[in-house]
Amino acid sequence: MPDSTPRIDADRFCEQYLASVHDLMTRVMREEREALDAAADKLADQVAADRLIHIFGPGGHSNLASQEVFFRAGGLMHISAILDEGTLLSNGALRSMAIERLPGYGRIVIADRGLGEADLLILVNAYGINAALIDAALEARRRGAFVIGVSSREHAANSAPEHPARHPTRQNLHDIVDIAIDTKVPIGDAVVSLPGMGENIAAISTFANAFTLNNLMIRTVAKLVERGIEPPVWRSGNAPGGDEANSRFIGAFRDRVRAL
Repeated sequence: MPDSTPRIDADRFCEQYLASVHDLMTRVMREEREALDAAADKLADQVAADRLIHIFGPGGHSNLASQEVFFRAGGLMHISAILDEGTLLSNGALRSMAIERLPGYGRIVIADRGLGEADLLILVNAYGINAALIDAALEARRRGAFVIGVSSREHAANSAPEHPARHPTRQNLHDIVDIAIDTKVPIGDAVVSLPGMGENIAAISTFANAFTLNNLMIRTVAKLVERGIEPPVWRSGNAPGGDEANSRFIGAFRDRVRAL
């Protein structure tokens, strides 16, 4: 009997995914230029004053965003990632989801870091609604820190007020930070629909977060160079001379950046 199973041109759907990623990144670069530039000014001020830039991605895969720009080749040494064990997927995915939905948890993390006036915190979360995220933002603001939010307005707006991930106040990250940068992640995150599948596949938020943050870093370094400041930047330890280049600065950050 002939095989009646439909053939799917996977290449075509991979190309669709590539196009979706490219379109989203282009939108972020063009539509968020003003917010990115304002945020870069604040980051440049921190580096110029030799102060750390804290970054926290409270949420399973959102933790990847804080790791994207921390201790990374080409990344600023002033970045201090808050890699809290609670929401890391490495400690259990279901546990991570439960903790990111736990009211009060984000407040504890920020209090433990002792953030306060003159500090700057970048909060990254694809959807911009979970309880740990909102509590982190509220606590940081209460303590006088400047807070930059990186999240999707569309996703937050289309998440029901009664969604179980939401903070008890039902607030969205972009409404409670000093500067909000919109990553444009669509509701549901996954963007590819295959025939015969009831659910979309291929999430896009990790690309969105990484691209947005690297845009922010490029703009920050550009502003510093314009001010006559060459900031310390990590070189890959696997590149020639990498360890030697990094060792010139590690002493200045090792006792200040908890995750080093």
